[in-house]
Amino acid sequence: MAPILLNCMGNDRNTEYIKEQVQVKNPYLDTMEEDILYHFSLSTKTHNLPEMFGDIKFVCVGGSANRMKAFAQFMHNELELPGNPEDIRDICEGTDRYCMFKVGPVLSISHGMGVPSISIMLHELIKLLHHAQCRDVVLFRLGTSGGVGLAPGTVVVTDKAVDYSFQPQFEQVVLGKVITRSTELDEGVASELLQCSSELPNLPAVIGNTMCTHDFYEGQGRLDGALCSFSHEEKLEYLRKAYEAGVRNIEMESTVFAAMCRVCGLKAAVICVTLLNRFDGDQITAPHDVLVEYQQRPQVLVSHFIKKRLGQIV
Repeated sequence: MAPILLNCMGNDRNTEYIKEQVQVKNPYLDTMEEDILYHFSLSTKTHNLPEMFGDIKFVCVGGSANRMKAFAQFMHNELELPGNPEDIRDICEGTDRYCMFKVGPVLSISHGMGVPSISIMLHELIKLLHHAQCRDVVLFRLGTSGGVGLAPGTVVVTDKAVDYSFQPQFEQVVLGKVITRSTELDEGVASELLQCSSELPNLPAVIGNTMCTHDFYEGQGRLDGALCSFSHEEKLEYLRKAYEAGVRNIEMESTVFAAMCRVCGLKAAVICVTLLNRFDGDQITAPHDVLVEYQQRPQVLVSHFIKKRLGQIV
């Protein structure tokens, strides 16, 4: 069956993004008396979402709950907000699916691992921003990744999120039909992030394509999983093809993140640090303290971006 191509933002990747209230693309939401954001343990009836979230301008999402709490505490200090960052409360404490922390105009949320997990979170996040009447919001996915031809510790600001065939698209099966959506991200935000990286010490960064897979092992060409159906030479050939297609890192969430943000008119960026060069091996062997410092690099970069946007850095 031929896929249905949906590119709701048009063919020009510089198409103006909607600058009004965050949009949803579901007419049925208007007919609902109550919208229960089940996996956030929030609801339009039980919570005053405009009062709680109406001032949000930046949303940062990442896989690990602990890492996103640490990022919220880091932003609390960076923005010099009153109070003790250790006292930041998990807004989603009524559920164990995701965690959510608000620090000033910044929302920090965990999304778990893989496309299905982040997809569920994004549906409810975008509805939350819509119900809260947020405007001019920028979304960031912060994460770790395997590098393709890059030194460990390099931060990749994603140009296009691509699939296993190196195409900038995300395929979703809806009612038995394959829906294909564009995954191109906002050029302006990516360029701004790259400029920010040049202003920070010890933060090597590049713009490149990010390949999103549905698996950490075979799907990424690893030789160290419980299953392996290919040779070392076949793995290297695939990675070479990826590199030639502009791929500089591999992770498991970027395509659906880019596609959903694009359809809903949200400016978005993906910023992932590489933990290893996949041409050199499959297992992450760097010492723990080195990995911790690497994982902080996307957070430092996005913090710098946010502070510049807020006028705290000239």
